Amino acid sequence: MKTTHKYLALLVAAVFALNGCKESAQNDNKKPVEETQKVQTKDEINMLVPDFAKLVEQEGATVVNIQAYKNTSAGSKPDNGGMDLNQLPDNDPFYDFFKRLVPSTPEVPQQEDEEDQNFGSGFLISPDGYILTNTHVVGGLDGIKVTLNDKREFQAKLIGSDPQTDIALLKIDASDLPAVKIGNAKDLKPGEWVAAIGAPFGFDNSVTAGIVSAKGRSLPGENYTPFIQTDVAINPGNSGGPLFNLKGQVVGINSQIYSRSGGFMGISFAIPIDVAMNVAEQLKNSGKVQRGQLGVIIQEVSYGLAKSFGLDKPTGALIAKVLPDGPAAKAGLQVGDIVRSVNGEEVRTSTELPVMVGNLVPGKEVTLGIWRKGQQIEQKVILGSASDGQKGNEVELGAVEPQSTESKQFAIENLGLTMREIDKQGQKELVVAAVNGPAHNAGLRVGDRILSVGQASITDEASLRAALEAAGKNIPLLVERQGSTLFLAISIQ
Repeated sequence: MKTTHKYLALLVAAVFALNGCKESAQNDNKKPVEETQKVQTKDEINMLVPDFAKLVEQEGATVVNIQAYKNTSAGSKPDNGGMDLNQLPDNDPFYDFFKRLVPSTPEVPQQEDEEDQNFGSGFLISPDGYILTNTHVVGGLDGIKVTLNDKREFQAKLIGSDPQTDIALLKIDASDLPAVKIGNAKDLKPGEWVAAIGAPFGFDNSVTAGIVSAKGRSLPGENYTPFIQTDVAINPGNSGGPLFNLKGQVVGINSQIYSRSGGFMGISFAIPIDVAMNVAEQLKNSGKVQRGQLGVIIQEVSYGLAKSFGLDKPTGALIAKVLPDGPAAKAGLQVGDIVRSVNGEEVRTSTELPVMVGNLVPGKEVTLGIWRKGQQIEQKVILGSASDGQKGNEVELGAVEPQSTESKQFAIENLGLTMREIDKQGQKELVVAAVNGPAHNAGLRVGDRILSVGQASITDEASLRAALEAAGKNIPLLVERQGSTLFLAISIQ
């Protein structure tokens, strides 16, 4: 009997031990599963669409609606700024769709003496009532009405505007207002989530979201704005409104869309907030914007040009022409110099150089990092003003060529070039007479005038052949075409 009890006790103990081991094993197995799930969940959250509700709750009150109008004589009929978008030409994709567009149900009742109206958005940058918006929202109109998120209305004063960057600074007489937090547009990355708040077609406090498609976009006629390209839905009425990052900081001002129909087609552009704030500060202090100028004509550094100039990567801005008597000419900059930095900040593309220089005030001394003849040097330049010497920037086309007194042709077979050496009253020049092979692939055309190989000036056949031999297999040619100069790179396999 005692033995039976003994065995029974041992059996019970064994069962409990087995259950304990099983439970322990389950716990051991469960722990890594939970950790794996956490890791997986964390990765999945990073891939999900962010929740913008908190951003809108915190920052929505900083966004304002803007109605700009022109007063006319009493009794005139209001012009609602209607436009038949079907009449847009197919070759004009960058039409400014935000001008003269009126929402179908305006928030503010139309006045009988209003002839012209614009509707847009803006945002408060300070508690004392300073507001940023686009110039094209308020430009050329007499009155500006601002409606806050809490429906209060104010007449705004235009402090100043800058058509070149499309930035306008307004002021309303109020205090203790909610102001935006200013972010850093340079920290944005393609693929990063952003959101816009504005009043498309008059629907106030509308929120749209998307991602940054690209940075530093250059648009036709825009020299001082490296646009942020996004796929955030922007429509008439969003113009001048803020573009937020996920931290609730403003990183841009929604300004333009790419469209052939007048509506959003997946591509929109915002002005970087650092550019806007620089303009706003100058408008606030002096009512106008001053920009530095180098006095050069530049072009992009392609992969082929980078190889021909001995660069490790295609970055910087290549100087194709130095304007006479300008700051660059006085400082000794040369055609063929590649500007790679401004005051230590890298110039990645040619479109960045006008922006970087334009953000500096005239008269300021800057240090340029220059790539010249295979070496990196530093060159100090005292900036001029972008408004100075505009006549010197004009290209004179259609000038009558002096009568040629003598010409001869010669071929450079390995490049596929046939050249004509022309003697114009003692001054020689080389003009492309026929082109094929490597020269054709590089983009040379009949009629191009070859000015230099790299930074070696060319005047005749002998100097051209000598410079080509010294250049090797990657040859940068400076050519003049229809009054403009540009570099082309010929690569010999």
